[in-house]
Amino acid sequence: MNRLLAAGLFLGASAALFGATACEQMKALPFTNASVTESELVAAGPYKVPGPPGAPAAETMLPAHCRIAATLRPSSDSDIKMELWLPVAGWNDRFEGVGNGGWAGNVTYAGMAQALKEGYATASTDTGHAGGGDGAFALGHMEKVIDYSYRAVHEMTLKSKQMMEAFYGRGARFAYWNGCSYGGRQGLEEAQRYPEDYDGILAGAPANYHLHLHAFDLNVSKTNLQDAAHMVPQEKLALLNKAVLAACDGQDGVKDGILTDPHKCNFDPAALLCPSVTPSDTSNCLTAAQLETVKTMYAPAKTKSGNVVYPGMPMGGELGWNRLYTPEPMGVPLGSYKYVLNQDANWDWKKFDLDRDVAAVDEKAGSTLNAINPDLTAFQKHGGKLLMYHGWSDQLISAGNSINYYQSVLTKMGANQSNWYRLFMMPGMMHCRGGAGPDQFSMMGIIERWRETNTPPEQITAMHVAQNRVDMTRPLCPYPQVAAYKGQGNPSDAGNFACRAR
Repeated sequence: MNRLLAAGLFLGASAALFGATACEQMKALPFTNASVTESELVAAGPYKVPGPPGAPAAETMLPAHCRIAATLRPSSDSDIKMELWLPVAGWNDRFEGVGNGGWAGNVTYAGMAQALKEGYATASTDTGHAGGGDGAFALGHMEKVIDYSYRAVHEMTLKSKQMMEAFYGRGARFAYWNGCSYGGRQGLEEAQRYPEDYDGILAGAPANYHLHLHAFDLNVSKTNLQDAAHMVPQEKLALLNKAVLAACDGQDGVKDGILTDPHKCNFDPAALLCPSVTPSDTSNCLTAAQLETVKTMYAPAKTKSGNVVYPGMPMGGELGWNRLYTPEPMGVPLGSYKYVLNQDANWDWKKFDLDRDVAAVDEKAGSTLNAINPDLTAFQKHGGKLLMYHGWSDQLISAGNSINYYQSVLTKMGANQSNWYRLFMMPGMMHCRGGAGPDQFSMMGIIERWRETNTPPEQITAMHVAQNRVDMTRPLCPYPQVAAYKGQGNPSDAGNFACRAR
């Protein structure tokens, strides 16, 4: 037998033997208020990634790994499930924590699978409850709300680090967090509460102003669901989006169906108001009721005294506003006011009052669920790097929220924090992924290089993929810079754009 081949087979067999033995021994690890429930060596091969409830599982190939399942009980009412996957061979000496979405309730297997394929030891948690799409777990269980908000991820991270030490005989050289939406909020919560847990944090479209975001959503529902006339059908949203682009596309030097800087768009949707003498066909205009709904989406939610509760939606993302024609409010925002504030499964959302209920829920759970502390000094001193990104066309979480948080940190800590904290706005991208604009970039590679070589991203090349082909690249610029077309060359090529002052 070829000596090189024989050596490779020997090393492979040794790794498998080590993996099987070390993995089995993980069951005996002594933990306080936690226990390993399963530890198994999973051979390399196909893996069906569980999707959201009702969605088919996607199949992918995974390397051999030790799969560890554990239950964490930091409080008497805690029942936190987590999984940690440890590469048997080829570990890159790094740990990647993977975030959740919505009200969580499931381990994020898809994110873990991607991390494992890239050589990371990786973990995710259900945050302490199963399912939970509407937050019903919070009824009578405020300790579970704490687990969901921040304790589950912190405990998962601590236990993962202990298990990596036991399995490999050494800890990870670097720990990174990767999450979008609620996962982005989890990343900011880690930087605020537990600054030494992670060395680098990717926080996409963070739902960090949790209770105020849900107040905005319910405020919109009270407008568009008050009667059928206030609903805005999909074809009217397409009409609105077309008008917005006609008015503002091209402000960056090229007309491409994408608003690079929506805050510069001053289009007035009243231009689409149907004539006072109502025509028989209103398909090409907005009725007065529909215009009221549209304005509620664009405008910030404000109290009667004028205090801004949450920013409105920027222009350009209208095609994703399907909440304006669905017959019920979204289940996620309902949970904050039905189960957290009112502790009543029968609470009627039509009774929602912006002034009264936001003040009440902030008093009851604001310090738990709103991750808005702008003082990240401890995370900075730890050497942490924070990269936030947000799609300008996000249909669920206003891009203005990320800008507001970013600016609050600079106000608190000083105007120049770019050596450790940067925000990248993504023109045309919807919530975390999708949309007309480029929505993919080398997230982990960028945060790693920044943390490990102190090389901050001056700009990021993002891609748009259609039919398995890259059909557009575009530079993402650190906020408040924007990408501007140089005036010549293919506008689908990032090289023909430059980052410039806003």
